[in-house]
Amino acid sequence: MRIRAFQGLVPQPAVASEVACVPYDVVNTTEAAALAAGKPRSLLHVDRAEIDLPAKTDPYSAEVYAKANENFLKLQRDGVLGREAGPSLYVYQQQMGSHRQRGLVAVCNVEDYDAELIKKHEKTRKDKEDDRTRLIDTLGANTGPVFLTYRDEAEVTALVNAKTQEKPLHDFTAPDGIQHTVWRIAGGEEWIKAFGKVPVTYIADGHHRAASAARVARLRRERNPKHTGLEDYNWFLCVLFPASELKILPYNRIVLDLNGHTPAAFLAQVKEKFGLTENAAPTPTAIGDVSMYLGGKWYGLKCRADANADPVSRLDVSVLQDKLLAPLLGIDDPRTSKRVDFVGGIRGTAELTKRVDADGGVAFSMYPTTVAQLMEIADAGQIMPPKSTWFEPKLRSGFFVHTF
Repeated sequence: MRIRAFQGLVPQPAVASEVACVPYDVVNTTEAAALAAGKPRSLLHVDRAEIDLPAKTDPYSAEVYAKANENFLKLQRDGVLGREAGPSLYVYQQQMGSHRQRGLVAVCNVEDYDAELIKKHEKTRKDKEDDRTRLIDTLGANTGPVFLTYRDEAEVTALVNAKTQEKPLHDFTAPDGIQHTVWRIAGGEEWIKAFGKVPVTYIADGHHRAASAARVARLRRERNPKHTGLEDYNWFLCVLFPASELKILPYNRIVLDLNGHTPAAFLAQVKEKFGLTENAAPTPTAIGDVSMYLGGKWYGLKCRADANADPVSRLDVSVLQDKLLAPLLGIDDPRTSKRVDFVGGIRGTAELTKRVDADGGVAFSMYPTTVAQLMEIADAGQIMPPKSTWFEPKLRSGFFVHTF
């Protein structure tokens, strides 16, 4: 793994809380517009520039990318985003309740991505990848970081522990209650050397941003007859977190109907396959346990996997899909079925009971996929099922922008 310091664009400390915004892909156009309303410095005006164009503008139209570039240049002209004095790394800490995670902000090399030293566990959608590729290429910049994780390296952890005792560059609590703190590291040679002991990293979140950065690098190479491999477009913006500090929340499931079964007949089939305990806790406490909500009651299921199965098949979401959702409820392809919905664990189990009580159907509260499971699947070159992980808190965009 190679990391490098970069001389990027950063917000003035006095306005950092206004510039930093949620990732582009966790909100739709309406939500992005609401979050950016009255906040002209928000990077959402760059990442989701359709919010500054007439309603119903195609978000993938040429006008959107031109507007994004216009807004990006304006933030620089107005002094909202300014160039660092020299190459820098950063420590980015997020605090959500009692949970704290601290990542190293750096740029990573697209050749390491192509060589699988930056490992993937998710397929990308062409339309989303095309969108970010065009935006990155138009701006000549990575505005949103890729969220990477790695197996803990003691020397890096020691450097982080020492750095976070110093006065930060940015420190504020966002409206959602998450505290964001940033420390700048000038040069960072000692950090780069320490991180050289990390053999591989894993994409936790940001597969489309990473794939798009690699595509832009290939485009730039084709357009540059003097390409050397040293150009800044060969690097992309990342935040690298040790695995021990990450928090994965469950991705729960709601099926909108019982596929023609009566509740009693459905319960009988579930009991035969999984065992069934009544009055279970809404939140399962171990791998292999699933809590099911039906008819105003919580039930406990044992979704035990075959110990000899491959890493993907051993996931609770896979066992539930293969042994219950498909054969009993007719959810053959969760990627395309309109009868199944996915609810991020940040919403809690109350959202499941609310939805089922109002609309019927059945809900499944899952135990979170672990970072170790994610790494095992990526190491095996496999792809995780859809909606398997929900990382929280999300990285804000706008604290650092890598340009090329």
